[in-house]
Amino acid sequence: MKKFGILVSALMLVFLVACSSDSEKDSKDESGEKVAVDKGIVNVEVTLPASFFEGEDIDKAIENAKNEGVTDVTKNSDGSLTYKMPKSKHKEMMADMADNLISYADELKIDEDFQSIQDVKYNKSFSKFTLIVDKEAFENSFDGFAALGLAMSGMYYQVFDGAEPNKVKVEVDYKDHATGEVFDSVIYPDALEE
Repeated sequence: MKKFGILVSALMLVFLVACSSDSEKDSKDESGEKVAVDKGIVNVEVTLPASFFEGEDIDKAIENAKNEGVTDVTKNSDGSLTYKMPKSKHKEMMADMADNLISYADELKIDEDFQSIQDVKYNKSFSKFTLIVDKEAFENSFDGFAALGLAMSGMYYQVFDGAEPNKVKVEVDYKDHATGEVFDSVIYPDALEE
């Protein structure tokens, strides 16, 4: 399961690349650069773009995936790979991703590098996060970078849950711990394009 977690973590990098391209390109299938998820009745298919496998041994990647419960891997003409797995394996993958995201959110509350962050709240789909912060300390720090990690993980989670990559959004609200006031809101991936 550890290797599968590494695979999932590495896939986040692919998603970051896909999110940084303009939305018109993302909507075109010919780009071959987006992650696609097809949820069938019994199985789930996840297609990973060729860019993910640059410099990698494709046969080794396929072998590793099969060792982690992927039942079939198809090499596509554009260089992408389509992983077919039972719904139970996809559900397990999504649960692992959720656990990792929740752990990251919990760590932010106690991480000495992000001292202004008091608490982190999120919804079930990880499309909205609220960082409860000491406003003054937050505004005089780089603690906003913590939100970027949450947003990227949330977008990544949504894509692997079947959302269209060009429709994925994550809202991060910043709430003052003392007053309860939401003093700023950022929408990703829009914020990355500014």
